[in-house]
Amino acid sequence: MIIDLTKLKSGIEKEIVINNSYSFSKDELKGTEIISLDDVSITGNIHMNSLNEYFINLTIDGVMYLPCAVTLEPVDYKFHVEISDSLEKIMEEISENYKKIENSIDILPIIWENILMEIPMRVVSKKAHDIKLSGDGWKLITEDNHEKVNPEFEKLKDLLKEKEV
Repeated sequence: MIIDLTKLKSGIEKEIVINNSYSFSKDELKGTEIISLDDVSITGNIHMNSLNEYFINLTIDGVMYLPCAVTLEPVDYKFHVEISDSLEKIMEEISENYKKIENSIDILPIIWENILMEIPMRVVSKKAHDIKLSGDGWKLITEDNHEKVNPEFEKLKDLLKEKEV
């Protein structure tokens, strides 16, 4: 999503308005937990401040589809991101290969980096709350209900059982 900055730099325009929708391809989503990410709404503007620095204001809204932690079925997760900072500062933070902004800038890395920050650790679908989590000789152990027992103390417990007999 390359934005031409020449009109802003020459003073022809006061700001560049951004109002786009973007769908990420499967290749762009590789290496993430995101199943699909379509029709992400990107609105905002880029303007120059009094110090002749480019300043960006963006609002990113969308729905990402993530796998349920219990059933692995897709779960929709709505997100909302607001970005408001100097373009140069943002580009330095997200890219080691930052190059000085001249006549155009690709804002997709800024958008992508902020979307990645919104991915939750885990999501659970509403259907998963009704699923049976135990059965004949088995039960689902999660981090919440998993008791961590020191193996050395476990041996002592067995020793006490032997003495009781």
